[in-house]
Amino acid sequence: MTGRRGRTLLAVTVAAVVLLAVVLALRPDGGSTPAAAGRTAAPTPTLPADAPAVIVPGRPGEPAATRPAQDVRDTGAPRYNTLDVWFVRMMIPHHQQALQLAALAPDRAVSAQVKAIAARIRGAQGPEVGLLRGWLDARGLAAEEPGHDHGRMPGMQSPEAVRQLTAARGVAFDRLFVQLMTAHHEGAVTMATQLLSAGVDQQLNEFANAVATEQTVEIARLRELV
Repeated sequence: MTGRRGRTLLAVTVAAVVLLAVVLALRPDGGSTPAAAGRTAAPTPTLPADAPAVIVPGRPGEPAATRPAQDVRDTGAPRYNTLDVWFVRMMIPHHQQALQLAALAPDRAVSAQVKAIAARIRGAQGPEVGLLRGWLDARGLAAEEPGHDHGRMPGMQSPEAVRQLTAARGVAFDRLFVQLMTAHHEGAVTMATQLLSAGVDQQLNEFANAVATEQTVEIARLRELV
């Protein structure tokens, strides 16, 4: 009897263990403990749908394009040629003379339009001189080319013409200012067009395109005042 009772107890114990194992296997959480069930797996990093894009400027007259960052590679040192350097070195004194002429207008002009044009010149070309100087500095280039005669640049006015404008007042000033500044702007457009034909620096191409466009518009405004 004792042996039979022992075997019966063993069979019941084994059946209970098997039943418990089956129940645990069928649970949705796979039988995990409460502590494990309370933890969430770390999310797998993914790239956002709108990620890494770079705006690449187009050539003059062409729109910019947006490209994936991984498609854009560093091209190394900035590329420029002799014409790029010549343009920057000549445009600095060219702009400086335009600023000199425009600075005379507030105290001498009577035409509101002449004063407005002079103010636009001061507002635009002053910062542009800084940009051009910065371009040279970034490349370790001097601002001046020894022995160059700036007076031979397209549109540059002679010292005598500047003296005449300085001495003029009223309507006489307005008339001479329009004449000198029209020729000055035409010279800047010529220089910008020359750069666009053979320069290789992208930043300068964009700058020259803006100069040619904006000063052509300004020439039309000046001619309306004649």
